[in-house]
Amino acid sequence: MAAPPPNPRRRRARLRWQQRVGLPLIALIVGVAALSLVWTPHPPNAQDLDNSLLPPVTNQAFVLGTDLNGRDLLSRVMVGAQASLLVGLMSVLIGGIIGISLGLLAGYFGGWPDSLIMRLVDIQLSLPGVLLAIALLAGIGKGLWNVVLVLGFVSWVQYARLVRGSTLSTRDREYVLSARALGASHARIMTRHILPNIAGPLLVVATINISTNILSEAALSYLGVGVPLSTVTWGGMLNEGKQVFQVAWWNAVWPGLAILITVFGTNLLGDGLNAE
Repeated sequence: MAAPPPNPRRRRARLRWQQRVGLPLIALIVGVAALSLVWTPHPPNAQDLDNSLLPPVTNQAFVLGTDLNGRDLLSRVMVGAQASLLVGLMSVLIGGIIGISLGLLAGYFGGWPDSLIMRLVDIQLSLPGVLLAIALLAGIGKGLWNVVLVLGFVSWVQYARLVRGSTLSTRDREYVLSARALGASHARIMTRHILPNIAGPLLVVATINISTNILSEAALSYLGVGVPLSTVTWGGMLNEGKQVFQVAWWNAVWPGLAILITVFGTNLLGDGLNAE
């Protein structure tokens, strides 16, 4: 039996639910990151071995408890939001600039530029993204901005494929042919006439990639090849929390929950934009 057609009212209700849940979750994480720039309950790296591994709620001064070195977990979770959002946003920006530029060139001009760029895309897609990121970080070293650059480089292929396909379908439309007949340059046609008309799908991919790159940063830091432990990140907190998980579960639960909320909210928003 054929599947029944989608109910427009139910689809709109699902879209509204995704936006009403996704946007506040993202706003919460952004607000926490902004607040941590000016205030935290304690210095995030201040050690106090007398307060080592305090459980949550038992001490008014350390609401979420402390880690092995007596550092306040609430302060560290707040500060960790800065690094995660920086990685997510900046890596998407870098990957988007590279992928959109190459995708426009491939789709607009065709011929050998298209063949060359698509072969590069095929080569990179044949390599697992996490393994490629680990190999690149092993070569250039740890560091927050190194992780940003590597994740941006790893993700550019998604934008290139999407933009190339969309450009192929729009480069021969009437408004593009009219602009070309009026003497508009190739650069103006690509940036003023083609790119704005394919911005919708790009926004969806970028939104979902933010959550993907946040997860990737957490995985790399958890494995010890991403951001150094001297920089507070949720992945680094997970890496430290696994060592004491059997006696102090809260060390891993709070950063894991922060990652879950961020990724869940971002994916909800991306799905909501895709539904539109």
